[in-house]
Amino acid sequence: MPAPRVSVETKIFELEIVLEEVQPPVRRRVQVPGEVSLAMLHEVVQSAMGWTNSHLHEFDVAGRRFGISDPDWPDQDLVDEAKAELSQLAKQGDRFGYLYDFGDNWAHRITVEKVAAAEPGVRYPRCIAGQGACPPEDVGGPWGYDEFQAALADPEHPDHDEHLEWAGGPFDPHRFDLDEADGSLEWLAWRPLNPVS
Repeated sequence: MPAPRVSVETKIFELEIVLEEVQPPVRRRVQVPGEVSLAMLHEVVQSAMGWTNSHLHEFDVAGRRFGISDPDWPDQDLVDEAKAELSQLAKQGDRFGYLYDFGDNWAHRITVEKVAAAEPGVRYPRCIAGQGACPPEDVGGPWGYDEFQAALADPEHPDHDEHLEWAGGPFDPHRFDLDEADGSLEWLAWRPLNPVS
């Protein structure tokens, strides 16, 4: 299936994604076409933040829940995220929630900071700013992440060596690489608006 195309009518939503209840702060600023489904926005959040898409998730937009229905456990209150378009649900200044991993409960706050016209020749979605490293998967949510960081920071901590090995080596919670975060979204690229000649 060919990638969608950005058109002159496409509005670009600039979103700030903040992982709540963690220190140091973890946030990303992304730009996405307003026509993206929440299913695609889920992929944007996963990629830009640095998650591995290994767990369930759902959006909460104005009290309505959106996600992927589990055929074994149907949920009549859950709206199919693939059929929900961002521009139909939110406008500039709106905030909504995204919850990832129902065990660790990683709560994200997404704010529509601005809505603007698409720039010719620009690839969307894209990450334009950020701060902080994504916590490791399955670390135990915000509380477990605090414990994880404390153990790594103290070589005398009884769990230091185990956590260091589990993390695959030193872990810098302040690390953020814009090129890496933006590059992680290339696989979702829409065909850009043609430059004016």
